[in-house]
Amino acid sequence: MDAHANVDEVLAAPAPDGVWISRFSAAELHERARAVDPGAPLAGLTFAVKDNIDVAGLPTTAACPDFAYRPERNAPVVQRLVDAGAIVVGKTNLDQFATGLTGARSPYGAPESVFGGGLISGGSSSGSAVAVANGSVHFSLGTDTAGSGRVPAALNGIIGIKPTRGLLSTLGVVPACRSLDCVSVFTREPSLAGRVIRVARGFVPQDPWSRKAPPEARPIARPRVGVAEGLDFFADNGQEKAYARVAADTTVDVGPLLEAGDLLYRGPWVAERLADLGDFLATRPESVLPVTRRVLETGLGFTAADAFRAQHRMQELRAAAGRMWERIDVLVLPTIGTTFTHAEIADDPIGRNLILGRYTQFANLLDMAAVTVPNGFTEDGRPASLTLFGPAFSDDLLLALATSPSAAAGGITV
Repeated sequence: MDAHANVDEVLAAPAPDGVWISRFSAAELHERARAVDPGAPLAGLTFAVKDNIDVAGLPTTAACPDFAYRPERNAPVVQRLVDAGAIVVGKTNLDQFATGLTGARSPYGAPESVFGGGLISGGSSSGSAVAVANGSVHFSLGTDTAGSGRVPAALNGIIGIKPTRGLLSTLGVVPACRSLDCVSVFTREPSLAGRVIRVARGFVPQDPWSRKAPPEARPIARPRVGVAEGLDFFADNGQEKAYARVAADTTVDVGPLLEAGDLLYRGPWVAERLADLGDFLATRPESVLPVTRRVLETGLGFTAADAFRAQHRMQELRAAAGRMWERIDVLVLPTIGTTFTHAEIADDPIGRNLILGRYTQFANLLDMAAVTVPNGFTEDGRPASLTLFGPAFSDDLLLALATSPSAAAGGITV
């Protein structure tokens, strides 16, 4: 691809409010384009980076100006992409400290979905998703702890990849919940997502959370697909009808998964966010948005005994999830049960955030891989979406399914 032409397209593209926090100058981007090896795997492709991931030459803010610092080097996951010929355009907006799924918790603005109508962009990787969906860049990096790499994909009609924890290094990423955090990838095309993931993944010895992927297993000729019955769509008949289009082999009980997800924000895992942000919150409380502070401070109410009790229950729920994978290879769920406008989120920012995460926030707790794909539109024009889940290191299988013509047409049939 012509790197300079791609840079010119980026520079000419309109910049919607609230998408970018910082960008390299035109001169800097063209300088990077001149350095691209035309034979590199991602030669000349442009990408955006969520502003809780380090990019040398730009500040890392985590959407909190008083927290900002200037990293000396790229995060390893960014460096792998740069080495493969991709060009970093800039840093994108997010829910502050990656705490939220709405895209409405940032002092840098609140991006709207590309579908307009006051629809939220989703978060926390709001800017990264919109920058891909509106064609500003070819792909972007986000993060995903509770669903931040999937909810914004759903609300903007694009592909969202939440890899197995540790498959992409989180070194150089501002922690949210360090034991659960993932770097995510957004693209408009599943095939490009696969190319990006293959470049970005890899064990990083300096990263204690990095994991070595096992040798590739023999491809599954016909994966067994499961769906769930009796899901709550929060009175959104359009989303319910969109999910009903999925063809599957069997139904499964996702009760243990949903219980695990409830523990993320209603249990002691919220206190893990204080392990890295507690000192900043204690000394600079005025620098943190009220809604973000409210979420973080709930972590102060849990004891060590609470944490151990929750870990014990989580182990039981992981065992239940493990038994599920004996029956199916892939679980397909709606990414979100319903959509919201910015006005609706403003009326109930905490409660509606929990609704957005209902079918996403268990994945990292239960060590799953996930891929989000568009699933058409509801009758009232709202985007619908599906997420394909598999056990840890099933990433290649999920990407293969997401690339299938049936998935691209708005349904999963294998």
